[in-house]
Amino acid sequence: MKYHHEKIEAKWQQYWAKNQTFAASNNSEKPKYYVLDMFPYPSGAGLHVGHPLGYIASDIVARYKRHQGFNVLHPQGYDSFGLPAEQYAIQTGQHPEKTTRENIARYREQLDKIGFSFDWSREVRTSNPDYYKHTQWIFIQLFESWYNKTFDKAESICTLIQEFEKNGNTNVNAVCDDNIALFSAEDWKSFSSEEQQKILLQYRLTYLAETEVNWCPALGTVLANDEIVNGVSERGGHPVIRKKMTQWSMRISAYAERLLQGLETIDWSESIKESQRNWIGKSVGAMVSFNVNNHDAKIDVFTTRPDTIFGVTFMTLAPEHELVAQITTPEQKAAVEAYVEATAKRSERERMADVKTISGVFTGAYAEHPFTKEPIPVWIGDYVLAGYGTGAVMAVPCGDERDYAFANFFKGTHGMPEIKNIFNQDISEAAYGEKGGFELVNSDFLNGLDYKSGTKKIIEALEKIGAGNAKVNYRLRDAVFSRQRYWGEPFPVYYVNGLPQMIDKKHLPIVLPEVEKYLPTEDGQPPLGNATVWAWDSVQCSVVSNQLIDNVNVFPLELNTMPGWAGSSWYWMRYMDAKNENDFASEDALKYWENVDLYIGGSEHATGHLLYSRFWNKFLKDRGFAPTEEPFKKLINQGMILGMSAFVYRYEYGLSSDSVDQKRKMIFVSKNLIEKAIKGNLMFDEINNQTIGVHSDLISIHKTLLSSPLDWKYFTPIHVDLSCINDITNELDIEKFKAHPLYSDYKDAEFILEDGKYIVGREVEKMSKSKYNVVNPDDICNEYGADTLRLYEMFLGPLEQAKPWNTAGITGVAGFLKKLWRLYFDDNGSVIVNDEPTAEMYKSLHKTIKKVTEDIENFSFNTSVSQFMICVNELQQLKCNHRAILEPLAVLVSPYAPHIAEELWSALGHEGSIATVAFPKFEEKYLVESEKEYPVSFNGKMRFTIKLPLDLTAAQIEEIVMADERTQNQLQGRTPNKVIIVPGKIINLVG
Repeated sequence: MKYHHEKIEAKWQQYWAKNQTFAASNNSEKPKYYVLDMFPYPSGAGLHVGHPLGYIASDIVARYKRHQGFNVLHPQGYDSFGLPAEQYAIQTGQHPEKTTRENIARYREQLDKIGFSFDWSREVRTSNPDYYKHTQWIFIQLFESWYNKTFDKAESICTLIQEFEKNGNTNVNAVCDDNIALFSAEDWKSFSSEEQQKILLQYRLTYLAETEVNWCPALGTVLANDEIVNGVSERGGHPVIRKKMTQWSMRISAYAERLLQGLETIDWSESIKESQRNWIGKSVGAMVSFNVNNHDAKIDVFTTRPDTIFGVTFMTLAPEHELVAQITTPEQKAAVEAYVEATAKRSERERMADVKTISGVFTGAYAEHPFTKEPIPVWIGDYVLAGYGTGAVMAVPCGDERDYAFANFFKGTHGMPEIKNIFNQDISEAAYGEKGGFELVNSDFLNGLDYKSGTKKIIEALEKIGAGNAKVNYRLRDAVFSRQRYWGEPFPVYYVNGLPQMIDKKHLPIVLPEVEKYLPTEDGQPPLGNATVWAWDSVQCSVVSNQLIDNVNVFPLELNTMPGWAGSSWYWMRYMDAKNENDFASEDALKYWENVDLYIGGSEHATGHLLYSRFWNKFLKDRGFAPTEEPFKKLINQGMILGMSAFVYRYEYGLSSDSVDQKRKMIFVSKNLIEKAIKGNLMFDEINNQTIGVHSDLISIHKTLLSSPLDWKYFTPIHVDLSCINDITNELDIEKFKAHPLYSDYKDAEFILEDGKYIVGREVEKMSKSKYNVVNPDDICNEYGADTLRLYEMFLGPLEQAKPWNTAGITGVAGFLKKLWRLYFDDNGSVIVNDEPTAEMYKSLHKTIKKVTEDIENFSFNTSVSQFMICVNELQQLKCNHRAILEPLAVLVSPYAPHIAEELWSALGHEGSIATVAFPKFEEKYLVESEKEYPVSFNGKMRFTIKLPLDLTAAQIEEIVMADERTQNQLQGRTPNKVIIVPGKIINLVG
């Protein structure tokens, strides 16, 4: 009876689907275990073999926990709003919903083929109205909340209004906008409704504000910092500029300290925690105010080194700072405006990363030192960011390397005075940036003090004159929450006299309307400006120029959509109660499941999704909607499966003739020939003569090269689709290459071969469609089986590490499964016997139980696969077909290779699925050795071995050894001078 993976896998996948084998219950007496993967964006390319890595690992844990008696929630869904579908809609006119639906169908087909134990009854799609209805509801809750610093939590805006009505805002301790005017209870009551709304907007956790944003003209939308790579959009590589726009923002900064402290309570890798700590960026220091000469303005500066205030030589503002235009002198206006325009074309990340370039412009304005009253020149420089701190720095070149470099670069120019030294240290070559080892000098009343005492004294002095105060600052900025695109969640917002109002919750969801065009409108409004009919909760509302018209009034609607991270910031809670039509999840479901026990996904989400999710979870906890402070107890970041790219090498040489240039594009040289030629420093004509014979075309075309040594610079590597090569021999199928639509330009190309073959180059790279190194898991499943794919991906190496894919290595795992099968079946059918297994059989099994249990608990899946192979080899050698061994072995294998395990369990005579059968328990007694095979040595040289019980004494061992015939043959009648015996280790006869 042969192992037919295709029949077995189809059979059990159908069984699982029909019987809802993996459906979790919200009412169970079993202990709960919630294991979750970061849900995928359904791209048109589908899955490649790198994508399932984390899913396989989580599936092993989910199946293992079911075997242990847990009620396991292991759901899956789709983060289905995204730019690619919208960009495709712009190009083709096809609605993003249709593209997304088709892509999801493809993903589902591929995921099912691999045999994951997902509870598909709880599937979510963030782009479905029945899902984003709740995203809109959470947005409303954020709008209707404020952050009470006294109690360190978010509260209903109603409690703030009550405080205003009783006492005004004098005693309110809130996270809010800066420079809010104080008012009394009487003042509040006298304010108009619009005035009150404007004040409340300064406190709400989501609010409208004019902010500096990353604007991508090509995509027509604002991008978050984590959506920008090397100064361009992550999606499409388009230029990004900085500009001011009125945007919805989320006051995540209110949670900065709790986000920091919460990291100490969760089991995440230190690298991810450190990424979040750095992103949050806590700093302790002081806020200092500098008056601007000849202007009714102040420059507020946050500094971690207030003790260096007497060393301030100049000040630098971010080019986007609101004071720049106000204080710049007429003489400097043109230079300043040109610099501001140039800076707008660089992203914040690019500016932060560029530590080598020094640039700036003097504004012509001067600030006043709060103590000495000396004028301080005010510059602008792109190394200062408007969103970090106050967007201004007090530059102390003697104590900061960047300020030191800036001052020296502009030394001698108008507006750059000599560097002031306030340390009793030499700064002739570099700044002194240490916080210890110095005394302050040239610092008035701080002279003789060190960092700690100087900081304390200067803060007291600043507070005394009203020029500053102690301050804790965070780099974390409020998150921009608006996107100028179509394919996203609509805001449940309309406007009355320019002030935002929430659409009543009973009308949710606000359904994304149909539009004819997915581009911004002709007057620059977002794509939703093209909509004519909006709908929500079965109510059709007439919209003219995107204004809501009821029986009496006309109200403009919000035309932006929410960002991509909105739907992913709470989705794990929706899985807990995915069919609930009224709430995002019931109180009972939330109380039962609490939070995610194991979360697996990529580390690239460290400062995006993983931070926003923690923020929303903490907010919902504050408002009584979530049961826990943190969403994910344990996080594992899976490594990347890298592709083995293939390359052909096109010969290049800079000849001027067009006809020659055209000809040279058609010549490809086999990799090994190039390496041999370069290594031997041969001429190109020598390659042809010595290695492969004369190639007349090359010689005639490249006469100018005959005296030039060959080098790799003359060859351009070109990615080759893996379908055009033999993955084992690395030989190019030249005819298939020429016929491939990607390489139509090379259909007339000539190939210089070695031994009649063209050997491609191979290189490990990120697996990507653009590199043509993608391996489709469907192909592996079809040829080798899903169980082989699952085992092989785990076998490649530790889960967290990157590892290259090599299809050639998969045959070993496929062979292992066939060996496993042969323990249960021969050509005629089952070979299972009910005999009592031998001690060696039990030993092999229990070694494996111990190892696999420990490995799964420690997420060391690769070593489990190795142990399975060892065990099967041992049992094969022991001719083990014993039920008492093979039944628990099938359960052991089940988390890793569930299809074959189900078939084996069924063949053993069991009904139903193996999925919830108890996991085998390790018993130490089977590994306790009762015998020892001793090496018997004579004068240190081992001559034979003898197996003896381990409970014998040294005297008993000596008696047995001396009586052994082999010992007598070695001694030939002699009596040894000494017999050395260490029980359990050695036997040595001396003399």
